[in-house]
Amino acid sequence: MTSQDNELNKIRKLCDQAGMKLTPQRLEIFKEMLSQKDHPSAEFIFKKLRKRLPTISLDTVYRTLATFDELGIIKRLNVSNDRTLFDTNLEQHHHFICTRCKRVQDIYWPDFDNANLPESVSALGSIQVRHLELHGICNKCLNKENKNKV
Repeated sequence: MTSQDNELNKIRKLCDQAGMKLTPQRLEIFKEMLSQKDHPSAEFIFKKLRKRLPTISLDTVYRTLATFDELGIIKRLNVSNDRTLFDTNLEQHHHFICTRCKRVQDIYWPDFDNANLPESVSALGSIQVRHLELHGICNKCLNKENKNKV
Protein backbone atom coordinates (compact mmCIF):
# COMPACT_ATOMS: atom_id res chain seq x y z
CA MET A 1 0.00 0.00 0.00
CA THR A 2 1.42 3.39 -1.01
CA SER A 3 1.58 6.43 1.26
CA GLN A 4 -1.14 8.05 -0.90
CA ASP A 5 -3.38 5.00 -0.30
CA ASN A 6 -2.74 5.38 3.44
CA GLU A 7 -3.67 9.06 3.26
CA LEU A 8 -6.84 8.30 1.27
CA ASN A 9 -7.87 5.66 3.81
CA LYS A 10 -7.23 8.17 6.59
CA ILE A 11 -9.42 10.83 4.96
CA ARG A 12 -12.21 8.30 4.39
CA LYS A 13 -12.09 7.31 8.07
CA LEU A 14 -11.99 10.93 9.30
CA CYS A 15 -14.91 11.91 7.07
CA ASP A 16 -16.91 8.91 8.32
CA GLN A 17 -16.17 9.86 11.94
CA ALA A 18 -17.26 13.45 11.25
CA GLY A 19 -20.45 12.26 9.55
CA MET A 20 -19.32 13.94 6.35
CA LYS A 21 -19.74 12.37 2.93
CA LEU A 22 -16.53 12.04 0.93
CA THR A 23 -17.81 13.44 -2.36
CA PRO A 24 -15.87 13.08 -5.62
CA GLN A 25 -14.99 16.81 -5.42
CA ARG A 26 -13.63 16.47 -1.87
CA LEU A 27 -11.63 13.43 -2.88
CA GLU A 28 -10.13 15.23 -5.90
CA ILE A 29 -9.27 18.28 -3.79
CA PHE A 30 -7.48 16.04 -1.30
CA LYS A 31 -5.63 14.13 -4.05
CA GLU A 32 -4.51 17.42 -5.57
CA MET A 33 -3.28 18.61 -2.17
CA LEU A 34 -1.29 15.38 -1.75
CA SER A 35 0.32 15.83 -5.16
CA GLN A 36 1.70 19.25 -4.20
CA LYS A 37 5.18 19.44 -2.68
CA ASP A 38 4.81 23.03 -1.51
CA HIS A 39 2.11 25.05 0.25
CA PRO A 40 -0.61 25.78 -2.32
CA SER A 41 -3.38 28.34 -2.05
CA ALA A 42 -7.04 27.53 -2.63
CA GLU A 43 -6.83 29.46 -5.90
CA PHE A 44 -3.93 27.31 -7.10
CA ILE A 45 -5.80 24.08 -6.24
CA PHE A 46 -8.90 25.44 -7.97
CA LYS A 47 -6.97 26.19 -11.18
CA LYS A 48 -5.42 22.71 -11.21
CA LEU A 49 -8.76 20.98 -10.59
CA ARG A 50 -10.68 23.08 -13.09
CA LYS A 51 -9.04 21.10 -15.90
CA ARG A 52 -10.44 17.79 -14.57
CA LEU A 53 -13.61 19.09 -12.93
CA PRO A 54 -14.90 22.02 -15.02
CA THR A 55 -17.99 22.47 -12.81
CA ILE A 56 -16.09 22.85 -9.52
CA SER A 57 -16.30 26.29 -7.91
CA LEU A 58 -13.67 28.25 -6.02
CA ASP A 59 -16.11 28.42 -3.11
CA THR A 60 -16.24 24.60 -2.96
CA VAL A 61 -12.45 24.45 -2.85
CA TYR A 62 -12.29 27.08 -0.07
CA ARG A 63 -14.99 25.39 2.01
CA THR A 64 -13.48 21.94 1.54
CA LEU A 65 -9.98 23.08 2.53
CA ALA A 66 -11.43 24.83 5.60
CA THR A 67 -13.26 21.63 6.55
CA PHE A 68 -10.10 19.55 6.06
CA ASP A 69 -8.27 22.00 8.33
CA GLU A 70 -10.97 21.62 11.01
CA LEU A 71 -10.72 17.82 10.76
CA GLY A 72 -6.92 17.97 11.10
CA ILE A 73 -6.33 16.48 7.64
CA ILE A 74 -4.34 19.52 6.50
CA LYS A 75 -3.08 22.71 8.16
CA ARG A 76 -4.03 26.24 7.22
CA LEU A 77 -1.11 28.66 7.14
CA ASN A 78 -1.86 32.36 7.46
CA VAL A 79 1.32 33.94 6.23
CA SER A 80 2.06 37.60 5.76
CA ASN A 81 0.22 39.72 3.19
CA ASP A 82 -3.10 38.01 3.97
CA ARG A 83 -2.13 34.92 1.95
CA THR A 84 -3.74 31.70 3.11
CA LEU A 85 -1.84 28.59 2.14
CA PHE A 86 -2.40 24.95 3.01
CA ASP A 87 -0.02 22.24 4.15
CA THR A 88 -0.48 18.45 4.05
CA ASN A 89 2.65 17.93 6.17
CA LEU A 90 1.27 17.33 9.66
CA GLU A 91 4.65 16.56 11.24
CA GLN A 92 5.98 19.11 13.72
CA HIS A 93 7.81 21.69 11.60
CA HIS A 94 8.23 25.40 11.02
CA HIS A 95 8.40 27.65 7.96
CA PHE A 96 10.89 29.88 6.17
CA ILE A 97 9.12 32.50 4.04
CA CYS A 98 11.03 34.36 1.36
CA THR A 99 10.14 38.05 1.46
CA ARG A 100 10.91 38.37 -2.27
CA CYS A 101 9.36 35.39 -4.07
CA LYS A 102 6.94 34.48 -1.21
CA ARG A 103 7.97 30.80 -1.36
CA VAL A 104 7.34 28.87 1.86
CA GLN A 105 9.77 26.13 2.85
CA ASP A 106 9.53 23.60 5.68
CA ILE A 107 12.10 23.71 8.49
CA TYR A 108 12.64 20.96 11.05
CA TRP A 109 14.13 22.23 14.30
CA PRO A 110 13.89 19.66 17.12
CA ASP A 111 16.09 21.75 19.46
CA PHE A 112 13.55 24.59 19.29
CA ASP A 113 10.63 22.18 19.67
CA ASN A 114 12.11 20.64 22.82
CA ALA A 115 13.64 23.76 24.38
CA ASN A 116 12.42 24.99 27.74
CA LEU A 117 10.33 28.08 27.28
CA PRO A 118 11.31 31.29 29.05
CA GLU A 119 9.37 31.96 32.24
CA SER A 120 7.80 35.04 30.64
CA VAL A 121 6.24 32.81 27.96
CA SER A 122 5.15 30.09 30.39
CA ALA A 123 3.54 32.77 32.55
CA LEU A 124 1.17 33.58 29.68
CA GLY A 125 -0.56 30.20 29.92
CA SER A 126 -0.34 26.68 28.58
CA ILE A 127 1.45 26.56 25.22
CA GLN A 128 -0.19 23.96 22.98
CA VAL A 129 1.54 24.49 19.63
CA ARG A 130 4.98 25.76 18.75
CA HIS A 131 5.19 27.16 15.26
CA LEU A 132 7.93 29.47 14.13
CA GLU A 133 7.99 31.55 10.95
CA LEU A 134 11.32 32.82 9.73
CA HIS A 135 11.23 35.58 7.13
CA GLY A 136 14.18 36.33 4.88
CA ILE A 137 15.50 36.01 1.35
CA CYS A 138 15.87 32.49 -0.03
CA ASN A 139 19.07 31.31 -1.74
CA LYS A 140 17.38 31.26 -5.14
CA CYS A 141 16.53 34.96 -4.87
CA LEU A 142 19.96 35.78 -3.43
CA ASN A 143 21.64 34.00 -6.34
CA LYS A 144 19.52 35.96 -8.84
CA GLU A 145 20.45 39.18 -7.08
CA ASN A 146 24.16 38.32 -7.15
CA LYS A 147 24.03 37.43 -10.87
CA ASN A 148 22.38 40.77 -11.63
CA LYS A 149 25.18 42.63 -9.82
CA VAL A 150 27.87 41.13 -12.06
